[in-house]
Amino acid sequence: MEIRKTNRGDAGALMELFDEARGTIAKLGIDQWQKGYPSQDVVDSDIALGQSYAVMSDGELCGTFALMNDFEPLYDKIHDGEWKTGNDDCNGNKNYQAIHRVAVSVKMRGKGISTAIINYAEAHARSLGRTSLRIDTHEGNVVMRRMLEKHGFVFCGIIHLENGDPRVAYEKILKND
Repeated sequence: MEIRKTNRGDAGALMELFDEARGTIAKLGIDQWQKGYPSQDVVDSDIALGQSYAVMSDGELCGTFALMNDFEPLYDKIHDGEWKTGNDDCNGNKNYQAIHRVAVSVKMRGKGISTAIINYAEAHARSLGRTSLRIDTHEGNVVMRRMLEKHGFVFCGIIHLENGDPRVAYEKILKND
C-alpha cells in the first residue's frame, strides 16, 4: 500500500470513488454527500492546492482523503462541547490538522485502508508540529464514526456547515512518539 498526493490524472478515479461512497452513505439513509458533494470543482481544487491524497494498492486507487493546508474556519465555533485542544494557543495560533473527504473503495474495506489514512495523517500533522487531528461527519454516518472512535478520536461537539447543516466533530490528540 502506498499513499501519495493526487494529480490531475487521478480526478476521474477520485470522482468514481466518491460516487461509490455516496451510494454507501445513501444506504445509511442520510443526506451526507447526496447533492453532488464533493463536486468535480472541489476535487480539482484539492488537487491544485496539494491537499488531496490517494491510497494505492496494486496500482489501483482504493482510498482518498484531504489534509487541509489551512485551518478549517467551520471549526472556529463548536456547540454542545469543546475541542480537546481548544481553538488557539496562547499566541492565537491554531495547532491542528483537519482531515476531510475520506473515502475507501467498497472492495477494499476491512483491509486496513482507514488505518493507513489515519497513520499518514498523524505523521503529516506531527511533521507540521500540530498537536491534534480534527474531522467531522454526519451524525448518522455510523460507519465513519465507528472508524474514528476505533482510531482514538473523541467526540467533541457539533459544528455547522456553511449552509447550517450540523456535523459531529471529533478530535484526536497526537502523542509524541
